[in-house]
Amino acid sequence: MNGPARVRDHLLSNHSETLDATIDCADAVAQSRSGPATGREEVVSPLKAILDHAGVLETYPALLASAVDALGESLSAAPVAAPPYVTITGTGPVLRASLPSGRIVIRLAVFALERDPKRYVRTGNSPEEILVVERR
Repeated sequence: MNGPARVRDHLLSNHSETLDATIDCADAVAQSRSGPATGREEVVSPLKAILDHAGVLETYPALLASAVDALGESLSAAPVAAPPYVTITGTGPVLRASLPSGRIVIRLAVFALERDPKRYVRTGNSPEEILVVERR
């Protein structure tokens, strides 16, 4: 099993509670709107606030460290729930770390950008659907 697949399996097995909580927070953002979000900040600001209020944001550094451990590597510094380790984007949280072997990027894709017309839509209803792991 390659690195990203191993990390993905590890996170699904060991961090499903965090992934489910991320989905719940994204649902709350989507339900709070009367119409579709057409700008990035219409998703980013409320999602970050809800993740923080629910205590989910503070769990992301441990999730990232666990992913690095699953690769058999180590971080040069302890990750924090802020850039460059954790960023909230228009499509959801992105966790990343630079390692001796390259970068690991974990995306929790709870929103998608549709282009015509431009709008952010809620996507992914399970941890398996939102979790994307990449090596760069």
